[in-house]
Amino acid sequence: MGLTIGITLGTIAILIWIILANPVLKFGRYHVRLIYWFAPVLGAILLFLCGKISFPEALAGLTSAGSMNPIKILILFISMTTLSIFLDEAGMFSYLASRAMALAGSSQKKLFLCLYLVVSVLTVFTSNDIIILTFTPFICYFSKNAQIDPMPYLIGEFVAANTWSMALIIGNPTNIYLATSAGISFGDYTATMIIPTVMSGTVAFAILFLIFRKKLSQPMSGSAVAEKIKNKGFIIIGVIHLAACTILLVLSSYIGFEMWYITLGFAVSLFACVLIYQKVKRNREHLLLHTIVRAPWELIPFVISMFLIVLALNKSGVTMLIADVLGNDFAIWKYGASSFVCANLINNIPMSVLFSDIAGVKEGILRMQALYASVIGSNLGAYFTPIGALAGIMWSGILGKMGISFSFKKYVSLGVRVAIPALAAALLGLMLVML
Repeated sequence: MGLTIGITLGTIAILIWIILANPVLKFGRYHVRLIYWFAPVLGAILLFLCGKISFPEALAGLTSAGSMNPIKILILFISMTTLSIFLDEAGMFSYLASRAMALAGSSQKKLFLCLYLVVSVLTVFTSNDIIILTFTPFICYFSKNAQIDPMPYLIGEFVAANTWSMALIIGNPTNIYLATSAGISFGDYTATMIIPTVMSGTVAFAILFLIFRKKLSQPMSGSAVAEKIKNKGFIIIGVIHLAACTILLVLSSYIGFEMWYITLGFAVSLFACVLIYQKVKRNREHLLLHTIVRAPWELIPFVISMFLIVLALNKSGVTMLIADVLGNDFAIWKYGASSFVCANLINNIPMSVLFSDIAGVKEGILRMQALYASVIGSNLGAYFTPIGALAGIMWSGILGKMGISFSFKKYVSLGVRVAIPALAAALLGLMLVML
């Protein structure tokens, strides 16, 4: 057990170092920038070499017929994300953002509300990562043209994306992993999480509005960014596929289809329909190629490696030990708080892989309480520190490229004021639903 824990802690330390330091290794004239998934891949390899997990055990876990199969979970998330990326490439998200900003006129308070609502709604039906990648640069450009401080809108966008992503399974890869690990259906998940999401989202908005009320009271000057839809055909194809896919996901438990089959089928259908449309219209745009390039392929080595590390921890009895420490009383609050903290120590995806096994030790309602509370922690942990989620890492990286300074200290200072009340509201909502 000691060696397994040691390798795991070393993996976490390297992961945090990579996230915070963004290191570059130099080999003569060649420079190699370390990617965050390097740490768990290295950790998994060390566990194999030390005999803490065998290839047959790894193969059995990766090819299991149950819902814990990480391959199925990755296919579900990547294929669903592909639908959202295509719509972003087609210009739908930036168009909606520009329309929302135009409706606000010269009022920053209206603009803040409009942006928060648009991000929240889009996040529910797409993915928080895609929304952050799309809206963050757009807000930077808009704020520069409108001559306003971008920080209220950037933080509002980030908080909205990582709060309302709790509402549906598809909003965050952590939702997918935790929910499918317990065989929770799309409908049951939504029925349980909608109230905690609304309560948390409302509290988060109110706190942000209070924090930035003075800045938002200042009028706007300058010109807004006007976005136009270049090709309505692509938008129509994408929206039809996203809407139909979401409807079938809701019905998946009733029609006996696993969710990953549905999302993969619609991703393939999207590509086929777009290719046919381009052939008929003689359109040579490279939206599909851009969509493929932007898909989150880096999650594959990251999730699989962390899955193998958790297999080793489970084999050594660590997950059972943690489950015993957490106990059975006040499961919602204990798992919500511990998953929130753990996400900010090791990132929310590794945390979700670990907590799916820890919660799996429990049975019945206790297991469901632990899993749903962990879902909340995995989402809201994103805006406590940049380590909390990949969304925070990407968001901070975009700000750096746009020349906007936002230190680790400032991130945590704002995160404390928003994340903790939002977490308390979400856990209270979950308690009201489940007790």
